[in-house]
Amino acid sequence: MGKGSRLPDLNHAMPRRMAPPWPRSHQRQPLPPRRQHGAIVIALALMLLLILGICGFALDIPQLTNRKTELQGLANAVALSAARELNGTAAGVANATARAAGTAGNWFYSYHRQAVAWNANALTFSANTNGPWLAAGAAQAAPNGLLYAKVDTGALDAMHGRVSLSLMRLFYSGDGTASTRATAVAGRLAIHLTPLALCALTAVPAAARANPGPPANQELVEFGFRRGVSYDLMQLNPAGTAPESFALDPFAIPGTVGASANMAPDLLAPFVCSGMLAMPRVTGGTITANRPFPLASLFNELNSRFDLYTGSRCTPDGAPPDRNIRSYTTTTINWMHTVPTGQAAQSSTDGGKLWTVADPLPAPAGNTAGMYGPLWAYARAVPFSSYMAGANEPAAGYTPFATSAWSTLYKPGLPTASAGYPSGTSVPYRATAGVNFLAPAVPRQPGVANRRVLNVALFACPVAGGASVSANVIGIGKFFMTVPATATSLVAEFAGGAEEQSLGGPVGLIQ
Repeated sequence: MGKGSRLPDLNHAMPRRMAPPWPRSHQRQPLPPRRQHGAIVIALALMLLLILGICGFALDIPQLTNRKTELQGLANAVALSAARELNGTAAGVANATARAAGTAGNWFYSYHRQAVAWNANALTFSANTNGPWLAAGAAQAAPNGLLYAKVDTGALDAMHGRVSLSLMRLFYSGDGTASTRATAVAGRLAIHLTPLALCALTAVPAAARANPGPPANQELVEFGFRRGVSYDLMQLNPAGTAPESFALDPFAIPGTVGASANMAPDLLAPFVCSGMLAMPRVTGGTITANRPFPLASLFNELNSRFDLYTGSRCTPDGAPPDRNIRSYTTTTINWMHTVPTGQAAQSSTDGGKLWTVADPLPAPAGNTAGMYGPLWAYARAVPFSSYMAGANEPAAGYTPFATSAWSTLYKPGLPTASAGYPSGTSVPYRATAGVNFLAPAVPRQPGVANRRVLNVALFACPVAGGASVSANVIGIGKFFMTVPATATSLVAEFAGGAEEQSLGGPVGLIQ
């Protein structure tokens, strides 16, 4: 360096870094959080309880659900089996009780390990779905109108509904079990009744007709109709000389107001085909009807019973033909010496009523043997002495008159039936071969017996005027179609009264 030069002042040439007032190792650091050992323990305990609860539900709830399902199946099966036996008689209730016990005896629970120990107290009966419910003894004492059976498994031994808990017992006090039960109500869903109503010729369910001769000749007459006599059902009225007939609302149960739209031919057709209404009964309150019955729009549906489906809305599956479809016309029957002049007993307006020459007593003097139409195709006349008041007609029927009584019952000079009439107490319809029998077409064989019988509601007449009316059903008549209907005529032979409860249709669970 030259003379007089200076060394650079390093302190000024470089910026001086200020040293901290304390060493780096002594700089202030954030304090760590305090450790909370107790909170973790509590959280773990709660989580453990939650896990145990979930496991308990997973183990025990399925057991309770399965037991409930088992008991519900038992209740459903027993109620259905019992309801199918109810027919308005004490015997029906007894059969229902026995059938219920038999059904329950074949049932198991607890994963099919335990047999059911049946208790008759679990079964009760009622005329309504909401009770009151009668035990078997009380039901047998008053069986008429009982349509429903109820099963409550709570009346069985407590073991049937008790389930032992596993983990869930930790959360409940008691004996470590839970219980469940099931109830079921079953009964009639429909009634075998054609949606057609007529006026009863009289309001008396059963009366004696004093025919000429000794008391043994007295004849059973039901609601004014005579068994074995054919009527044109579209030509009757006991309250005047203008015909009366009615279409029933197939949905509106007694005591409720129906709708005229329900009685349009298109809606009535399925019910005419099946001969069944979508209600359990037709008595117990006023029922809705329209006048007149629209025969011109529905006669083809009625004729499905004769294996005739052309022009009909019926099908053989829903409306099978009868097993015997032979038409008993005036020219083809082989059991009457006197050829009838008409297909039904000739109409009469005697006494200001529209009925037939077979009905007034004594018989009008101008009657001839041919005016009575074909007799006894399906039903024979019955002596009043065979009738049992207060009891249902026997399954085999009442003991009928012999054909030798024809001249006494109908017209002097009307001879006994010819050799073509069946012997004993049988009738032409019951034939299984010969001229009085005709099977339906092979694809629709064998057919269904008695399909040609129309169960018809009988009104107390006169009925108030108007197209849509409310009326009371006082009885049900059975009418056998002797020939296919036409647009203006429905000829059928009276076959006796029918107990409403004997006409039960399908049975199902109500609730």
